[in-house]
Amino acid sequence: MSRPTITAFDWVPPFAQGQVRDLRVRWALEETGQPYDVHYLGQGAQKEAEHRARQPFGQVPTYEEEGLTLFESGAIVQHIAERYGKLLPDDPAARARAIEWMYAALNSVEPSIMDLSFVTVFERDKPWSEMRRPAVEERIHSRLTDLSKRLGDKTWLDGDTFTAGDLLMVTVLRILIGQGYVETYPNLTAYMHRGIDRPAFQKALADQMAGFTGEPPEWYAAWAEKQKQGEQA
Repeated sequence: MSRPTITAFDWVPPFAQGQVRDLRVRWALEETGQPYDVHYLGQGAQKEAEHRARQPFGQVPTYEEEGLTLFESGAIVQHIAERYGKLLPDDPAARARAIEWMYAALNSVEPSIMDLSFVTVFERDKPWSEMRRPAVEERIHSRLTDLSKRLGDKTWLDGDTFTAGDLLMVTVLRILIGQGYVETYPNLTAYMHRGIDRPAFQKALADQMAGFTGEPPEWYAAWAEKQKQGEQA
């Protein structure tokens, strides 16, 4: 098998470090024991034609291997699981449930969490942000309540076996780590930490953090100052 190459940023703001979605792909590759290479992009390069040929929306990660180019972290994680024979059970029913949880993480749980990032970071200066926040938080707790009930006292979402569904769900929950949302649910907190305590996750996270060696773009200083002033207001 050839050695795959993924794309990642060489710089993101501090609040995003450790959260960029190439982490999910790195974790899947570490769980399967598959070495890989990283093509780092400076800020702005993701919007240029060369990268858009890999990723039409100008985002990361992408995955390239033996003439195959993929984008979207969920699709890449599923491909890795299928190609390298780990992270998806052999039993057809259990395999289908693991894939179901992959979709649930990305389509049912993550959207409301990302809405929170807009009202608290990206659009915090908009007049509607503060008004939207209670509804966003209510949706987050609604999803977490449902997830907590379904997880119950199980180790992983479908029992005792860690799957690609757990990998994606843990990375989604981890977006909220330390903010008091997941921590409201003891079983979800324990579940999330079981995932991030796995050696493969710790290796993936360390490698992502080590890759942030680039310089911030010109706009960042003014943006950061504006955010700081907003916090002090």
